[in-house]
Amino acid sequence: MRILVTGGVGYIGTHTVVELLNNGHSVIVVDNLCNSNIEALHRVESITSTSIPFYNCDVRKQNELEAIFAEHAIDAVIHFAGLKSVNESTADPLRYYDNNLSSTLTLLRVMKKFNVKKLVFSSSATVYGVPKNFPLTEDSRTGLGITNAYGQTKYMIEQILCDFSHAESEFEVTILRYFNPVGAHESGRIGEDPNGPPNNILPYISQVAVGRRKKLHIYGSNYDTKDGTGVRDYIHVVDLARGHIAALEHSKKGSRVYNLCTGQGTSVLELITVFSRVSGKKIPYEFVSRRPGDLASCYASPKKANIELKWVAEKSIDDACRDSWHWQSQNPNGY
Repeated sequence: MRILVTGGVGYIGTHTVVELLNNGHSVIVVDNLCNSNIEALHRVESITSTSIPFYNCDVRKQNELEAIFAEHAIDAVIHFAGLKSVNESTADPLRYYDNNLSSTLTLLRVMKKFNVKKLVFSSSATVYGVPKNFPLTEDSRTGLGITNAYGQTKYMIEQILCDFSHAESEFEVTILRYFNPVGAHESGRIGEDPNGPPNNILPYISQVAVGRRKKLHIYGSNYDTKDGTGVRDYIHVVDLARGHIAALEHSKKGSRVYNLCTGQGTSVLELITVFSRVSGKKIPYEFVSRRPGDLASCYASPKKANIELKWVAEKSIDDACRDSWHWQSQNPNGY
């Protein structure tokens, strides 16, 4: 298939483009580069020995998006484009609602105009709010207790996509709820390169290991978990990318939702221990106060994706830490 990837220069987007090309699909990438670096796409071209059509375009600009659809016979869209910082979304919610909702609405209008009927959407476990029970399943409650505008936009977009697919009987939408993407491509050529201090723990650990940051702050040491630190479901970004391939190749009219996760929880201290072992680097850390809204544990069941998509997360926490360190040690200042 010929796949349009919005936000395809970002962390998850670039790894997905690699997997798409490895699986014989052709790719067109759209990204406005507001939180990504074009060097990442150049490296994808090097990894895959493929020239990738790229458009520096804000998905909200309908005329520009229509011109891209007119030029390429697009079969399906993977929609990553969107702002993604939880903290930033709390400080500037209007920017998040405008960007994330408007880009999706514009994309759907253009897809309808050009008769493109297959969409895979990048959603998030934040739609579950403050869960009552674990492991989370796709039938767990959503939309209540969401504590930030980023999570609200993901929840709202899910509703928009379900309504749209109900009204357009030929439309296929797959909503993928991510948990905690980690790791990097095994080549060390592409990986997570956040602007400013990382919001996610593994890039922060990697930057401590490479000397960019002095120590890791661990938020909370007295949770009701095996070692008192928060437990999360970490999934290797390459496994996550392959989940999008599985979703594309699983045709079914209407909307469906899948958790992309491992089903296993790893604590902060366990993550640090594994990273230290595979990297040979000691990670200094300091316990600080809990953050409001943080959960003791959050993990989910991948059973539905395992059965229906024939997708299984194959890479381990060791793999994720090793690949993260390979990326960071080769690129100490990112791209």
